[in-house]
Amino acid sequence: MLTKYGLDNIIVMLLTGLLLIIIPYFTSNMKVLNWVLYSLGGFLIIFTFVFFRDPDRTIPSKVLQDESYIIAPADGKVVNIEDEFEKYYLKSDSKRISIFLSPIDVHVNRTPAKGVVDFYEYFEGDYLVAYHPKSSELNEHSRIGVLNKYGKVYFKQIVGVLARRIVCDVKVGDTLEAGDKIGMMKFGSRMDIAISPESEIYVKVGDRVVAGETIIARLPKKDK
Repeated sequence: MLTKYGLDNIIVMLLTGLLLIIIPYFTSNMKVLNWVLYSLGGFLIIFTFVFFRDPDRTIPSKVLQDESYIIAPADGKVVNIEDEFEKYYLKSDSKRISIFLSPIDVHVNRTPAKGVVDFYEYFEGDYLVAYHPKSSELNEHSRIGVLNKYGKVYFKQIVGVLARRIVCDVKVGDTLEAGDKIGMMKFGSRMDIAISPESEIYVKVGDRVVAGETIIARLPKKDK
């Protein structure tokens, strides 16, 4: 299944790929050029189906029963876990987990926790590669804050140096279940999650995570 979030890109990329494959029928005497066009067209079509795929995910039952669990909001590799002061939503010390998405990872994003969308901002940004340390602040990104009974969860969709585009269809006041789809990041991406520094962290740098399925942390259980 392909994601609805990339429908405009999907149509353009598939039509371009088909056009590249059709052109050699009119240039049959140019074998090298035809081979290049076939290759480019085939690659573009395959890449479109890989990049914009939207597989079903099974949310762990304990996440559905316990709001304190935090699940991965994006597929990819954990590239950083560190303490930092989060100034936009938590406005306090936090534990930040950064996930880098390669071009072959699923780019549909999901909310990491159950709760109400309490904060949302969009920043147009710059063109650094997504794994650059400063991309979190300088690149195009969206800032999303979710409030639940155990605290605040802040996460950021960050895109990189290529054709940048963030899709995010949440707004302040929306009620989300853990694992709900919230949008996607296109063509080079990173996801940051910031939570209470007292949270239990279940992943380490180098781990691969799956959006909606991998439990990455647990908020401290302090009822509000």
